[in-house]
Amino acid sequence: MTTEATDASEAGGPTLTIDELAARAGVTVRTVRFYGTKGLLPPPVIGPRRVGHYGGEHLARLALIEELQQQGMTLAAIERYLQQLPADLSPHDLAIHRAVVASWAPDVMETVTREELQRRAGRALSDDDVERLAAMDVVRREEAVFRVDLGLLRLGVRLLDVPLSQEAILASRKVLIEHSRAAAHELARLFRGEVSERDARDVKSLSADMEPLVVQALLTTFQRSLKEELREWSSQAGGSA
Repeated sequence: MTTEATDASEAGGPTLTIDELAARAGVTVRTVRFYGTKGLLPPPVIGPRRVGHYGGEHLARLALIEELQQQGMTLAAIERYLQQLPADLSPHDLAIHRAVVASWAPDVMETVTREELQRRAGRALSDDDVERLAAMDVVRREEAVFRVDLGLLRLGVRLLDVPLSQEAILASRKVLIEHSRAAAHELARLFRGEVSERDARDVKSLSADMEPLVVQALLTTFQRSLKEELREWSSQAGGSA
């Protein structure tokens, strides 16, 4: 599946035919139909002449399915995973779930050419764009090639269009890293107290089980806290206007 299909929030409403959806997602039409029969994809919106139309949710679900497969999950396990998700998740929410799943994987750095970097980014990148990505530690230039953190590339590319200064973005990154490390340290200290009497195999097993749960919990908690802060900020701004 191509990375161009992973940013599902860009897809909008149900305007894609099954052929267009398959092309955008980098899968076959047969795969789309198969996922539909298994209940992994919601049915299309039926338009004129009984033509089915697909949209952002379908792209986002296809990207999530691909990520789950890359993590080694079977089709049956993916089906169970998707069944546990709320039925009304937006493409943005599904993209967040995919980001959480991707965070379970080990860090992936690849060496790519400028052309491949742009293909992975899903857009053309100016020299200024590359410099900003390098400042965010998403890419590192090594002579004629680039070392790119694939887990951060899509986020970095989206930040290129955010109306914030480079200084504000870097300051935000510093805040997130510092607080994430502090939370990780405290959680590790707590878990060490629980497994102090166990052998190394138990510790490794606990780590494997807890990591995705902790990541999901941190993400959910942060989302709610950020929404509350933005709601309060918006309320104060509206009151002072």
